[in-house]
Amino acid sequence: MSILLTVLTAILIIISIFLVLVVLAQKAKSDGGVGSALGGGMTEATFGADTGNVLSKATINAAIAFFVLSFVLYLGHIYVRKHAVAAAGDSLPSITAPAKPANPAPATAPASAPAPKKP
Repeated sequence: MSILLTVLTAILIIISIFLVLVVLAQKAKSDGGVGSALGGGMTEATFGADTGNVLSKATINAAIAFFVLSFVLYLGHIYVRKHAVAAAGDSLPSITAPAKPANPAPATAPASAPAPKKP
């Protein structure tokens, strides 16, 4: 299951990068900004006059894929955590301690003061 979650996480990262690039490639309504710097005019030459629809559809599809994949990963992590706790039993180990020590420590005499040094 963890291999599947790792693969889905890698796909989510790729979709995220693609979504950022598609949003940045779109032409702004004021014809200024990052869209024109990243090839906003070039997309019209590549995709034709209907560039806005192509980029809008790509943005919508990438956003839907991003949210669905994020939700699937969330559910997958819940599934893994729930089954890991159930397999391990209690989440905290139980440690038994004796009621009283086996060998009581003998009483020690108070330490005497050190003798003063002679000059």
